[in-house]
Amino acid sequence: MVEIMRQDVTLTRQKITTPRAAAVAGIIFSILLLTSLILVRISIPSDPSDAGEWFGENWRSVNLALNLVPFSGIAFLWFIGVVRDRLGENEDRFFATVFLGSGLLFLAMLFSSAAVAGGTISILGTAKSSGLVDSGIYTFGRAVTYEIMNIYALKMAGVFMISTCTLAIRTGIFPRWMSFLGYALAVLLLLSIGFFLWASLVFPLWVLMISIHILIVNLKKSTKAAVT
Repeated sequence: MVEIMRQDVTLTRQKITTPRAAAVAGIIFSILLLTSLILVRISIPSDPSDAGEWFGENWRSVNLALNLVPFSGIAFLWFIGVVRDRLGENEDRFFATVFLGSGLLFLAMLFSSAAVAGGTISILGTAKSSGLVDSGIYTFGRAVTYEIMNIYALKMAGVFMISTCTLAIRTGIFPRWMSFLGYALAVLLLLSIGFFLWASLVFPLWVLMISIHILIVNLKKSTKAAVT
C-alpha cells in the first residue's frame, strides 16, 4: 500500500514538472532568439549591397547576437524533447514525425545561417571592407545568410507550428484558440517571407505565448495539488 502511494506521488510530480520544464525551455529559447534577431535587425542595414559601414560601430551587437544563437538552439531542443515527453502515448506518429523533423531542420538552418554570418563578419574584421565588398564575398555571405534564415528556416518554423497546433488540438496541451492563431501565423511564415522584414519574430513570439500559458496552468495545478 505504501509503495503504491509512493508511485502515485512520483507520477504526480512527473506530470507537474514535465510541462513546467517545457515552458521554461520555450521561454528561454524565445527570449534569446528574439534578442538575437532584434540586435541583428537594428545593427545591419536591410540592403545586402551595402558597403559594410555598419561594422565599425555595430560589430559588438552583431557578435553578441550570434553568440546567443547556440544557447537558444539548446533551449529549443530541450523544448522539443519535453513536449514529446508530455504527449506520451497520445502522440500521433505522423504529426510527431513532422513535428520532430521540422523542429530539427529549423534548428540546423538557424545554426547554419549564424555560422555563415559569423564567418563573413570574421573575414570583414580581418580584411579591408572595401576589398571584401568589391570581391563579392561580403554580398554573397549576406545573401546566403538571408536565404537560409528568412526563407528555409522560417518555412520549417511554419511547418513546426502547424504540426504542433494539430497535436495540441488532439491532445489539449494548450487552448484551441492558440492552435488556430498558430495556424494563421504559420501561413504568414509560409507565404509572406520577403514582404515583412520582421516576420522572423513571429515564431519565437508564438513559442513565448504558449510557453507562458503552459507555465501559468502548471503553476496553478501544482498549487492546487499542494493544497489538497
